[in-house]
Amino acid sequence: MKQYKAVIGLLLVACISFSSFAADWPQWRGPDYNGISTETDWDPESLKNPDIAWKIEIGTGFSAISVADGKAYAMGNIDKKTDVVYCFDALTGDEKWRHEYPEPLDPKWYDGGSSATPTIHEGKVYTLSKQGVAFCFDAQTGDILWEKKLDFKPPTWGFSGSALILDDLVIYNVGAAGLALNKASGDVVWKSDNDVSGYATPVPYEQDGKTYICLFAKDTVMGVEAQTGKISWSYPWKTNHDVNAADPIVVDNKVFITSGYGHGCALLDISGAEPALIWDNKNMRSQMSGPVLIDGFLYGFDDNQLVCLDWKTGEQKWTEKSPRKGCLSAADDKLIVIGEKGKLFIVQATPEGYQELSSAQVLEHLCWAMPVLANGHIYIRDAKKNTPNNLICVNVQKKKNTKAQL
Repeated sequence: MKQYKAVIGLLLVACISFSSFAADWPQWRGPDYNGISTETDWDPESLKNPDIAWKIEIGTGFSAISVADGKAYAMGNIDKKTDVVYCFDALTGDEKWRHEYPEPLDPKWYDGGSSATPTIHEGKVYTLSKQGVAFCFDAQTGDILWEKKLDFKPPTWGFSGSALILDDLVIYNVGAAGLALNKASGDVVWKSDNDVSGYATPVPYEQDGKTYICLFAKDTVMGVEAQTGKISWSYPWKTNHDVNAADPIVVDNKVFITSGYGHGCALLDISGAEPALIWDNKNMRSQMSGPVLIDGFLYGFDDNQLVCLDWKTGEQKWTEKSPRKGCLSAADDKLIVIGEKGKLFIVQATPEGYQELSSAQVLEHLCWAMPVLANGHIYIRDAKKNTPNNLICVNVQKKKNTKAQL
């Protein structure tokens, strides 16, 4: 009987451990690169009585949080000349390790600080600074496995695309059409011309048995063979100040793109020899945060309002001004929206109209970083320097009966 109980206990621990990390968010835009969490076991009405699990100060910046294997990873600039990569316990906020390195704040018409988000893959952490310093860390210890200064000119506001891991490559949006390094050594596998890049993260997709990345350059969107760097197709997309920052969405040989500064959005068909325009309009002008696609409808920001568009036609289904500018992610057919003034919203993803489920004022300063849901907790940061708590963790777990059932 004792042996039986011991085995049952070990199985319970294993199940709890597995379930604890079943909904990790290991990279920018989440596990499937689309801004949507796989999580379903959370309470979308919990913001009616918000439970702040922990708060911490991480410096100035706009990079989002990544969560993997019980740890949360973040970046920020602490003294106008030093960037920090942080590793915290995801549930308590206890710092596990940090790495500091020289990097200017570079507050060019905004607060400045870190832009790219850490990427966690197979026990390693990949980061990129605004000036093009790439790191690979041991995720447990913070030891540097390799470091490389990328020899490309940064765009006006610095590099902001996060590292993308595909097979044995780590791919960055730097140069005219990207750069691929060997993820284990940091050696160059392929690189593009030394031109100014866009700001979005490369998005992987499959076509005709090959893996490609969809890359937003400064004035074009393109498809690039992941293993070789060969450009497969390109489409012109010129935006004021060369700011193409919202990640494209690629589904069934269709590519959705959007940019701010009054530009708008478009849907392309890439099934032929050249990309063909399906529709374009100004119904979604996303300067920073890319939208999410749920059941045939796009949810995202049109400048300073939240909008819903029909994927097939570009028709605007509804708008909502209360978040103003902001960023969003999604889970379980719910939108997780952070307004730029620090108010967090949970909204039903439906084309029938704006349906707010709960909301709470959780931060006080500029929020342009994507909110991240992982394992029953939402992680949000603002960009304000010299504030004591600009990364917070909100507990949105469903309330459960913890009494043992034996």
